[in-house]
Parts: sequence; C-alpha cells; structure tokens
Amino acid sequence: MNVLFITPSFPKEEMGQNIYTDIAEKLASKHKITVVVAEEKKKIDKTTLLMERGLPVLRVKVGNLYNVSFLEKGITFITMQNKIKRAIRQYLNNESYDIILFMAPPVTLGNVVKYAMKKYKAMSYLMQKDIFPQNAIDLKIMTKKSPVYWYFRHKEKEVYKTATIIGCMSKKNIEYLLQHNKFLNKDKLELFPNTITCRKKILDINNNIRSKYNISRDTVLAVYGGNFGKPQGIDFIEKVLKEYKNSQKVTFLFIGKGTEKNRLYKFIKQENIKNALTLDFIPREEYLEILSDADIGLVFLDYKFTIPNIPSRTLSYFEYSLPIMAATDKNTDYKELLKDAEAGLWCESNDVEAFKKEFDKLLKNSELRKKMGNNGRKYLEKNLTTDESVKILEKHLNNERR
Repeated sequence: MNVLFITPSFPKEEMGQNIYTDIAEKLASKHKITVVVAEEKKKIDKTTLLMERGLPVLRVKVGNLYNVSFLEKGITFITMQNKIKRAIRQYLNNESYDIILFMAPPVTLGNVVKYAMKKYKAMSYLMQKDIFPQNAIDLKIMTKKSPVYWYFRHKEKEVYKTATIIGCMSKKNIEYLLQHNKFLNKDKLELFPNTITCRKKILDINNNIRSKYNISRDTVLAVYGGNFGKPQGIDFIEKVLKEYKNSQKVTFLFIGKGTEKNRLYKFIKQENIKNALTLDFIPREEYLEILSDADIGLVFLDYKFTIPNIPSRTLSYFEYSLPIMAATDKNTDYKELLKDAEAGLWCESNDVEAFKKEFDKLLKNSELRKKMGNNGRKYLEKNLTTDESVKILEKHLNNERR
C-alpha cells in the first residue's frame, strides 16, 4: 500500500510525537508512505523534502496557523491549497499512491485531495477531527450571516463530497455529520477514533519532578497538558481554580500554549492562586515524566459546543494510567467514552458545583484514582492503538483492489 498523507501537523522527531506521527510511523512499518506537511512560515525558510522518522516528509511553506488571529489563520487555510498542489507537482510528480490520507480541518484541503486523487488515480480517506466552521459559530467567533462562514461551509461540504471514506472520532460525530449534511450516504462514514502507539511507561519516579517544581508528595497533582484556546472555555477553568484556591489537597499544573494562555496565566498570578503552577514549552521527556508522577488528567471544553468533540489529550492520559476529570459540553459523547472505559468522571462545563462534587471523589479516594487510571490504560491498549487505525485503512484498500 502506497500512502500519501497530507497533514497540517507533523512535529520533527526531536519535538516528540502526536497522533499523526504515530499513525505515519505505524503505516511506514508495513507500507510505503510519504507525508506532506503544511509548515508555518515562521518555522521554515523554504519548502523541503527530507527523510524524517525513516520516511520522506515534504514540508510545504505556508502562512501561520497557530497562536495567530482567526483572520490570519483563515487566510492561511485559503492560500495553502495552491501551495501544496505546486509542491506535490514539483517534488512528487513521478510517485504513485493508492490512498490519500488527510484530515479536516482545514476544510480547504478539498481541492488538494481532489487533485491528488486524479493525479494518482487513488481513493481518499478523511480523518474527521473537528467540525468547522460550526465550532466557530458555537464559540461566537463568526455568525451564519457572515460571508466567511458561507465560504468555509461550502469548502466543508466539498471535503465531504471529495472523500471516498470519512472516518469519524465517535458515533455522535457520525450522527452529527449525517444530520447536518443530508447529501451524505451513511455507508460513506465509519468510526475511526484517535489512536496512538503505546510506548513504555516511565516507571522510575525519583521525586525529581515534584522537587523541581516544589510540589509536595502530600498533594494530589492534577495536570492539564495541551492547547489553551477559546474551545477550552477559560472562564470555567478560572472558576474552578478560585473554588480550590485555598485547598491544600490539590495542586494544578497547566502546560501548553494557545491564544488564551496568557489570559489564564495572568489570572492565576493576579488572583495569587498558589496551588496552580504554569509552564510554557518543556521537553517532551519531561512532560512524560510529569504524567508518570501525576494523579489526575484534566480535560476542559466550552459548554457552548453543539458539535461532539473527543479531545486527543485523552490518549496520553490513558497511556500513563491517569484517571480523567472532564468538564465539557453536554452534546459530546466523550462522557460515554469515559463511562464505558470506567476511566474518569464528567460534568458539564458551566456547573462549578457539579465539577467540585465529581472532582472531590478523585481527590479523596486514591484507590478510585488507581482503578480508573488502570482501566484507561487497558481501554487504550484494547481500542485506541495505531494498530487498529492501520487495520481500518488496509480493509478499504483491499476492498478497492477487488
């Protein structure tokens, strides 16, 4: 199987891994794969094709996507498609591929995928990771009266029509797409959850991390690692921190980046919340060591979402046997995932009292934390590894060849 994998995120090896590098490396262990990455201009001088992680990676210089305004991100989404097509023509003109693997967002990749499908006479597989532009409507970043919305909505429909198969993160993802896109045939959609490659857990806890950040072993360490943006509902996080401001039972540790990071970090400082620590970029190995020594993994999503989201940071929490405390919207089936796995607790992210009721269960009961953490690891190993993703993709390619 020859795979052309088009993605907006593919960190270099020294920067660690994510769900996209994991699936690419797993595919590369059995098949030929070329990765095409939309690389931000602030990170690259020119488009390059180099070997990374033992496979060819074409990094295409495009505009900036992360930690920028919505307007700048939108312009990058619009202009990147022609840049990627030109790069494919220039660097991969004589290659052959059986399947085009890509994701949405960005929804502007439809033309690129259509071009690649025609050029290589290949099928395509869409990994549906978020539902845009509806998520922007939910967060009031744009309105349905806006020409920008209608442009991106048109592009979204184009992506769905272009894809041979659409893989969705959850059952409610599938239901949502079918309900809001009547032109879709249900046979075109299937379950394709986020997956990772399980690696060896760091077991040698030598107190260095807690000592380094002056975190007592008598306190429960609750970690949030990931993006700080409008989707996370920073207002609610601030309310939670104020609720536990004087608690000696818990220490909150926030690690990540995003457009709302400075706001949250400033709030913690101004409110003098001494049991909340903040970190910017840290080496991947240090982050994993923190997860190894943490007690709870935190997940936050804004309560206003009408689209079902499945946060990818769940996978690293499961991998390191962390029970999850999640506060999200009521429309996602993420709460059902946690319930099925018996790996965490949930509340709606506009109810601080409900959060406190559930979170306190984890704070007070170390055996419950241990049990749920172990359940999460078992659920990951059984259902959410890249082996499962590759099996799904291979099934479709084998069907195509018959």
